[in-house]
Amino acid sequence: MMISTRGRYALRVMLDLAEHKDAEYVPMKEVAQRQELSLKYMERIMPALVKGGLVEGVHGKGGGYRLVGDPKECTVGDVLRLTEGDLAPIACLTHGAVPCSRAGQCKTLPMWTKLYGMINEFFNGITLNDLL
Repeated sequence: MMISTRGRYALRVMLDLAEHKDAEYVPMKEVAQRQELSLKYMERIMPALVKGGLVEGVHGKGGGYRLVGDPKECTVGDVLRLTEGDLAPIACLTHGAVPCSRAGQCKTLPMWTKLYGMINEFFNGITLNDLL
């Protein structure tokens, strides 16, 4: 499993919003400048974070984005699953995957299942607040 630019940038945006959580709404232009990220790329990431309920946005003058919840409650796992999708290390463990006909005799499946659990446990155990 490799975390893409999308997931890494989403974490940087979320951390920036967490650092500025006392502001009403933070313009993405400011976040892009502080984080040295492409504004156009960020605009492609934000809808997933809004749809997932982690941030809310307001358009127009005085608009921008802000965190919906407390940085102590938002985990890295929450952010990565919204931007990366399932964090499964192999296709047969992804949510909604067609059951593998070899699962019953697959000697490596327990190892991959354990790794999947470890990945989720690790990322679910780190909050935005921990990273700040």
